[in-house]
Amino acid sequence: MDSVQPLPAVLTLVEIQALAEADMAAVDALIRRRLASDVVLINQVGEYIIGAGGKRLRPMLLLLAARVHGSRAGAGFDAEIHQLAAVIEFIHTATLLHDDVVDESDLRRGRRTANAVWGNAASVLVGDFLYSRSFQLMVELERLPVMRILADTTNAIAEGEVLQLLHVRNADTDEAAYLRVIERKTAVLFAAATELGALLGDATARDCRTLRAFGLNLGYAFQIADDMLDYSSDAETLGKNLGDDLAEGKATLPLIHAIARSDARTSARLRAAVEQGDANALPEVLAAIRSAGSLDYSARRAAEYAATAERALDGLADNDYVRALRGLARYSVNRVN
Repeated sequence: MDSVQPLPAVLTLVEIQALAEADMAAVDALIRRRLASDVVLINQVGEYIIGAGGKRLRPMLLLLAARVHGSRAGAGFDAEIHQLAAVIEFIHTATLLHDDVVDESDLRRGRRTANAVWGNAASVLVGDFLYSRSFQLMVELERLPVMRILADTTNAIAEGEVLQLLHVRNADTDEAAYLRVIERKTAVLFAAATELGALLGDATARDCRTLRAFGLNLGYAFQIADDMLDYSSDAETLGKNLGDDLAEGKATLPLIHAIARSDARTSARLRAAVEQGDANALPEVLAAIRSAGSLDYSARRAAEYAATAERALDGLADNDYVRALRGLARYSVNRVN
């Protein structure tokens, strides 16, 4: 009888946070220093959104990937990875500011969004400031490969925003189209974070590709799980209004699956809810999603991407940083917010 191979060892989220604690503290301090501007409104909006906290998952991924090989060490290396982690967080924060304006959101991480407090114009312009500040920081590193990866990444994110806009209130959005959107909107920044960490850590070209593949698949898993929460969590836990995706006319995977698997009458009602952005239809939509097994299906798809991410790490030497990355892959599909 074949023996069952044990799963590779992983770190828990608490252990991962402890492992990255010193690096993350340095990144947070750098973010606040480099956020500063003599334009008061930039400081107010920037500090508001950065100070809201959040998981800081993307910069953490860069830091962990950078230390996987342990081939570089010292103050100069630390300064480089901290600066590039700050770049990743600035880019992510800029996208949040712009997203909330486009989506007309008024709640994020349990607080009013910046556009709800200061208005759309201020949010868009401060988002632009964060994008440009991120490019100032990356240029200071004087590494052309770094700039090329981040230029390609920010361009792909912009494409993803436009692609998502094209699918708003489009009930014909299928799973393939949905995956194209989340690849650009979410997965490419995860992939850039892990690839850049490997690059700064002097990993081989092969291991840079390995860590990029890990980040890309983790990004898919994370976003699918995130979209599930809009139909399975509650506003207090989630930190935003439940059913926001439906109200914004976004067909995410649970709803796409339910439309495809429901009877004709229910499918037509779900399509109408998407096309009208009908938040009042949420109870009916939730019932259809449960009846069609759409949350279970979405959970399986997220788990498949997380497992693919983990398998990408199999060729790397086992150490705490690789175990931390594996732990984040499992956390991504088991979180509650």
